Amino acid sequence: MPKPFKPFARQAYKRPPVMGAAFVFLLVLCPIIFGAHNFMAFFSLEGLLIVVGGVIAVAFMSFQPGDVHKALDAIVALFKERDARQQDLQRDMQEVMRWAHMVAEKGTRNLETLGKNGVDDPFVKYGLNMVMSDYTPEDVRIMMETAADACFERDSVPVDVLQAMTSHAPAFGMVGTLVGMVIMLCNLNGNVSDMGSALAVAFLSTLYGVISARMVYIPAASKLRREVEDCRFRNYLISEGMVLLAGKKTPMYIQDRLNSFLQPEIRDYFDYFNASSRRAVASVTPIAPPLLKVANA
Repeated sequence: MPKPFKPFARQAYKRPPVMGAAFVFLLVLCPIIFGAHNFMAFFSLEGLLIVVGGVIAVAFMSFQPGDVHKALDAIVALFKERDARQQDLQRDMQEVMRWAHMVAEKGTRNLETLGKNGVDDPFVKYGLNMVMSDYTPEDVRIMMETAADACFERDSVPVDVLQAMTSHAPAFGMVGTLVGMVIMLCNLNGNVSDMGSALAVAFLSTLYGVISARMVYIPAASKLRREVEDCRFRNYLISEGMVLLAGKKTPMYIQDRLNSFLQPEIRDYFDYFNASSRRAVASVTPIAPPLLKVANA
């Protein structure tokens, strides 16, 4: 069985996210490189501290620390791509099919050892316990769907954190702009070079706020939302499988039912088509010899 869903786990780098990020940064950097004589003029440590530090500080003030850490991990994983979820769903379906054969042979008690030692996913283990408790299929459906919705709500909190960061980043950019303008006004009678650095902080803070919101927080929130929705869809598949196991449905029925969760190109029809072929061959065998005689004649 696949490991429990971890939307913030480290995954292998893939090309599409990296290429997309590189293309966006290239669009931003090209005007800077060709239009500015000093590239370092677009770097302001003060502006970064105001924008990034302010956004993270407000996030910790508004949410639980664990949820903020998960949101920051999602930003780190922004340039990484998870494996295809449909293949994971196919493996989950195959596991449910294996359990269905175990139940058909020896009953639900045959799953007791599997529930204790063979499964690490808490959601799947909970479903197996419901099946072994001899609840009705409708009771199992209600409890499993409630557990799936609860998991979705918990996993969605880091998405809310990222969306809040999206709104806070431009606001702190404006804070940096106001700070820079105040510094500049205080130095009107002083050194002119100090005014230049103050203006840099003022304008670059706004730039950092807008860029971080549009190029970091929004993509991370969208990607994490997709991961969480995929997890909920997978949990619904597991829930349906547990309901069918509790209803003592045949493995063929369970396979056909769970195939509806998969994309048509990766559905597993092997057993079904084998059974259909045997019935088709049996039905055409009696008329095969006359056809051969006519052909030879």
